Amino acid sequence: MMANPLRAEVVRLYKNLLYLGREYPKGGDYFRDRLKAAFTKNKSVQDPEQIKAMIARGEYVARELEALYYLRKYRALKKRYYEE
Repeated sequence: MMANPLRAEVVRLYKNLLYLGREYPKGGDYFRDRLKAAFTKNKSVQDPEQIKAMIARGEYVARELEALYYLRKYRALKKRYYEE
């Protein structure tokens, strides 16, 4: 079983990614299925260092998703106010 502090961090990351995935360009269902598959594939990992590395990768993915959404919003606003 995973150590409790890491388990809480993994659950928090999963929920955060699930929330961010709602606006994914290919659809929330697509993102949720891929997210669940990724977490299920790695559920048997026991080594705390490996778990921390995977958490760091997940946080990187979350930041990339946020950047994608900000860029999409920026482009939409730019289209409204500026002719290209």
